[in-house]
Amino acid sequence: MTSTESSVRTVFFVSDHSGVTAETMGHSLLSQFEGTSFRSVTLPFISTLQSAEEALLKINATAAIDGAAPIIFSTLVRDAERQVVKRANGLFLDFFDAFLAPLEAELGQLSSHALGRAHGMIDMAGYMTRIDATNFALANDDGGHSREYDRADVVLIGVSRTGKTPACLYLALQYGIYAANYPLTEEDLESPQLPKLLQAHAHKLFGLTIEPERLTQIREVRRPDSRYASAQQVQYELRAADQLFERFGVPHIDTTHCSVEEISSRILQLTSIPRRLRP
Repeated sequence: MTSTESSVRTVFFVSDHSGVTAETMGHSLLSQFEGTSFRSVTLPFISTLQSAEEALLKINATAAIDGAAPIIFSTLVRDAERQVVKRANGLFLDFFDAFLAPLEAELGQLSSHALGRAHGMIDMAGYMTRIDATNFALANDDGGHSREYDRADVVLIGVSRTGKTPACLYLALQYGIYAANYPLTEEDLESPQLPKLLQAHAHKLFGLTIEPERLTQIREVRRPDSRYASAQQVQYELRAADQLFERFGVPHIDTTHCSVEEISSRILQLTSIPRRLRP
């Protein structure tokens, strides 16, 4: 095995449901180890002894091929399946095992060990809120059905390709926030007033900006060698957008070095919009 190969470790995310929790928490931990590359494998819906045994075989087979023990992040709730996967030839890290016992001791109550409570449809009202908020974000993308701005918790504004759409969708999916977005056009940027569609909703506005060099790169991929992607056009639009934000007191952030998760969290922090859902 070469030194390059040895620096790649296989990581299994094992869950009795979708695997979202295991992936999110596991990737957060792995991001701290920049010198190692990871190959991710998700094994969802491990909810029976048979599926747990199959997962065990897959993990052990990978360990034999790689010549290195895989890392196993588990959110298996039930002890039976957990004990099977725990026998695997790998580093077994179980999030529920680590936290449920201390919580049970503190609360003086045994946990239910019920499947799918972290990401499921047990809370039907919350689930429907998530779906409705997502549909709202899609319907009100890029200045779409502006008549629905009265339902919005926040309206993201900024020039094209600053991250408005993914932020709106993330806010909807994770927090049940009704987020619309409006792309600032050249006509908007040249006007001394807020765009007419936004004037009645000025208190809901939140701006996104980005460094010119990064925006040029993004636009060049979308429309190569165009005026839209030119450095001069990008610099003009961003400068004018910043002036608009300042003129009308629109809170705003720079998204250049932010993930969509960070953008969304900062929007909620700076606006104090109450979350309808917890991720």
